[in-house]
This record gives sequence, C-alpha cells and structure tokens, in this order.
Amino acid sequence: MERPFMTWETVIGLEIHVQLNTKSKIFSGASTAFGAEPNAHASVVECALPGVLPVMNREVVEKAIKLGLALNAQINRKNVFDRKNYFYPDLPKGYQISQLALPIIEHGKLDIVVGDEVKTINVTRAHMEEDAGKSVHEGLDGATGIDLNRAGTPLLEVVSEPELRSAAEAVAYAKALHGLVTWLDICDGNMAEGSFRIDANVSVRPKGQAEFGTRREIKNLNSFRFLEQAIHYEAEAQIEILEDGGKVQQATMLFDPEKGETRVMRLKEDAHDYRYFPDPDLLPVMISDGQLQKAKDGMPELPSEMAQRFVAEYGVSEYDARLLTAGRVQAAFFETAAQACGQGKLAANWMNGELAAMLNKEGLSLAESPIGALRLAELVGKIADGTLSSKLAKKAFEAMWAEPEAGIAEIIEKHGLQQMTDTGAIEAMVDEVLAANAKAVEQFKAGNDKALNAIVGQVMKASKGKANPAQVQDLIKAKIG
Repeated sequence: MERPFMTWETVIGLEIHVQLNTKSKIFSGASTAFGAEPNAHASVVECALPGVLPVMNREVVEKAIKLGLALNAQINRKNVFDRKNYFYPDLPKGYQISQLALPIIEHGKLDIVVGDEVKTINVTRAHMEEDAGKSVHEGLDGATGIDLNRAGTPLLEVVSEPELRSAAEAVAYAKALHGLVTWLDICDGNMAEGSFRIDANVSVRPKGQAEFGTRREIKNLNSFRFLEQAIHYEAEAQIEILEDGGKVQQATMLFDPEKGETRVMRLKEDAHDYRYFPDPDLLPVMISDGQLQKAKDGMPELPSEMAQRFVAEYGVSEYDARLLTAGRVQAAFFETAAQACGQGKLAANWMNGELAAMLNKEGLSLAESPIGALRLAELVGKIADGTLSSKLAKKAFEAMWAEPEAGIAEIIEKHGLQQMTDTGAIEAMVDEVLAANAKAVEQFKAGNDKALNAIVGQVMKASKGKANPAQVQDLIKAKIG
C-alpha cells in the first residue's frame, strides 16, 4: 500500500525515577546499599509483616525540597502519602506508598540545550515514593526469585510536560536533570545500578494538529543511548502503523537493546485503576518556614548561576560555560585550572577541545584523566607566555598524556618543544623562504591573503613548528612591505 505524504511530529514526556542517596530507606531503617545478597536489606517493613508501621525518613523530604528549589518550583507545604494498590510478587504489601493529589513539587522548570538552542521544559510534578522489589529470573532454572533489597528505597518521580519534540530533546532533558540531581548531591546518578531510570511516553501526530496521538510508554530505560534509540524506533513504528491505515494501541513497551527495538509488554485501553487512598499509617508531612529557609541557606551555587559567573569572571563564552557546568567534576576542574594559570578562556578551550576529544577517544571520564587540572594549567601557562606555539602545545599535550608523572618543563626539555625565540634565526629562515617562493610573494603583494598563509606555513615547516607564527607573519609583512 502506497503511503500518503505527511509530516509527522513526535510528542514525548518523560517520567524519571530519581533514587535518593540516603543511607536508609524511606519508611524504615534498613540499608539502601547496592549489591548485597538477595533480601539482606529487607526489613520487617518491606516484608509487610503484620503489625509493623512505616516511619518517614526526614532526609528524603530535605532532598526533595532541594530539587524543588533548583527547579524554581512550587513546594507544597502539606504532603500526604497515598497507597497505590496493585498486586505483584515483588510488592509484599499489595500496595506502594506514593503521593497522588498532594506531591511535594509542582510547576517547575528546567532549561535544556539542543545545539545552539536553549529551551525551557515545564516539570509537571515530582513526588516521593518507595521503590518496589525486583523479580530475578537469571540462573534459577526457569524459576523466579524475589529480591526485596530495593523495596522501600526512596524515589522522587519527576514528571515532565509532553513538550519534548525529538529524541535529541528528550536526551538533553534527561541529561540536564541527571546533571542537576548529582550536582545537588541528592542522587549518585548511577544508571547501571538503577539510580536514575527513565520511562518515555511517546506519541506521534500530523504536524500542526493540536490534539495528541495515542501514546505508548517505554519502561525502565537505564542509559541515554537506549533512550534515544527507543524513541527513534517507537516513533517510526507508530508512523508506519498510521500511514498503513492502522491505529496505534495504547500500550506499555519494553526496549530490547540487542535488537534496538521496542516490543509490547502489555496492552491497555485506559490507565490502571490503582484505587488510591490516603495511607492511614502516615500523618501528613508539614514543611515549616524554618525547614524551607534552612534548605535555601544550604543550597549550592546552581549550574546556571555558576555558568553566568564563569562568563563574567573568566571571559569564557556562554556555550563553553554551559559545557563547563554540566557537572560538578567539570566545573571544579575548570575553576582549579583557570585560577592556577590565570587564563580562563584558554583553559576552557583546551578542556572542551583537546582534553574532551582525548577522553572520548579513550573512553575515560574527566575524573580518570591522566592530565589533571593543575597539569593542564601548566600547559596553558606555557602557551600564554609564548614558550609553546599551538602546534607544539598539541605535541606537549600528547606527551603529557603518555607520561602522567612528568611535569611540563620536563616534557618540553625531553621532547625539544621549546619555541624559537632567536629573532635572527627566524629572520634567516624567512629570507630563505621568501627567496624560494617569489610567485607567492607576488600573489600576496597583489592582495591574495592565502599566499601569506602559504609562506608562513613554509617557514613553520623549516623551523619544525618551533617558530612563533605571529612573529613569522610580522617579519614576512615587514620584509615584503
């Protein structure tokens, strides 16, 4: 069947489960440490033994308030916990304690950057809840085991408005929120361990249409790459169904990373009826003026504020400032380097350029870099004082990467990277090159600036990259007149 031509628009909303990095669970004193033997951290509360009662963890509320402040959101002073009723083997109580009508955070905003565009995404709400346990299928000869270590781990479920219009925007939003919660030190952000899990609601509609299409929810995405792949595949699959004359059925989907495709986990006509009602065992949590003020006083400098300061204090571009404040490690690295060498803009260029490229090539994080902030500052300082040209600096950088214990002075000496300062020697090279390139000299005199670059290149080649390019250019211009 021939498809009709139509331009489609993807509509995406994300529900992100942020695991709070408290030492104990949300309603019990059991440990939240990852990697223990199955059920080693399952207390009587998580096991739902008769007569046990939940007790609210104050630190969960404090961390939630910090996120609300960072999102410039409304923080509700009265918080009621509700029972979300459903039956599943990893939920011994038969219900999950969550928040429905009165979440702690509402109406927040989060800026994302896609390319050169800055877009503000509205955050509908964020509510506190307990995590469920985990069904284990591997290595049990066809049986299923239940591990309740994760049950009761405190979560903030952060729900965006369906304002994301591409996989790139969805990834940018998820990365921005991930960066923010780790910056605030309320979540360790370890996606492999499930500390930051993403559900993506995806639908498509003809461009220009006001009403939304039928959405499908892709559950439990634990990497930004999987998020992007899943949205691309799901959007294309929905478009194919519609263009072939079919209807998209509302469904819960799973993403298969090996095949790079989504598949139906269960179909659903409407939202589940979870029979929510206020939990009778938990009193409303009332946030006082004092608690709110204490949280405000304890807030760190936020990424957006720090980026503005970097522009003002260090003269970096707004684009570079956004990259440098993508996380606490990057920001601290840059500020240490910039203060040590007094060359903020140059340090930013090297961080976001050569260093970032090498880390990406080697698959390393900034924290694992063999060139630390102070070593990078040494390199930048030698560029700034004329000891190294940009070409020699790249060679020095490569040597520093390969020899992590060597200082910049040792690197320069060992590899013969000192920039030439002997004006007489440079002038002799310029004379020789000019004599051998009469045609290029005439072209430059006739107004061809590219000819000058060619002459400079010849001199740099003769000096083995050790001459100062600016000095060479000035000499050439003076001699040609």
